[in-house]
Amino acid sequence: MLFACLPGLAAVLALVLCASGVDRTVAAAGREVAARSVTSYQAPRPEIVPRAAWLDDDTRHAQPPPRYDDRVVAVFIHHTDSPNGYDCADAPRIIRYLYAGQTGSRDWDDIGYNFLVDRCGTIYEGRAGGIDRPVTGAHTQGFNHRTTGIAALGTFTAGADVPKAMTEAIAALAAWKLGLSDTDPRARVRLTSSNSLSRYASGTSATLPALAGHNTGYMTSCPGAALTARLPEIRQLAARLQGRAS
Repeated sequence: MLFACLPGLAAVLALVLCASGVDRTVAAAGREVAARSVTSYQAPRPEIVPRAAWLDDDTRHAQPPPRYDDRVVAVFIHHTDSPNGYDCADAPRIIRYLYAGQTGSRDWDDIGYNFLVDRCGTIYEGRAGGIDRPVTGAHTQGFNHRTTGIAALGTFTAGADVPKAMTEAIAALAAWKLGLSDTDPRARVRLTSSNSLSRYASGTSATLPALAGHNTGYMTSCPGAALTARLPEIRQLAARLQGRAS
């Protein structure tokens, strides 16, 4: 052996240096494994216009404090069933009109959607409670908990044009919101129905897409056939924005 040829002190020193080198190698390997194990797929937060841009004092209703869940693991996509040929500068007025209808004739405590996206790709904060927080919405009967509702301003039934700027903004918003819980937009997640008026009896556990159309959880044609057909590509884009491999 090599150490047998070394004087005693030199052999001891060599052993110490050798052990130290092994320790450093093991520590480095451990750090690399740890780094891999905590890989996060959080996408950057897109620009979001606050409620103050569309909700004025003349329209605002008194409402109870917001309700929250522990996290958001799914996104439901909606359309607002309103005209498509609007000027994007009119989006705040349209959202204000939607709010007035939902808090007026429907007697809701706030607009149901957590976010709204216009045809130019501008994202608006909807329901109150905090853009970064898991606010419980009122958008998908039976599945408002642990979910976010994103509404596309317009009507996207069969044959309607779905603007690219709109789908890209929806993907960016979903990627960020789902990334906060490390949820892959292409995955399926388990949710529990809270209302038997949904497609599932109250208390039923259902496995649904992490990025789903409104009609997945409730008997409706929303978000329209044209927008529903775009959901697969929105999921893929959202996953890429999170840094996930295709």
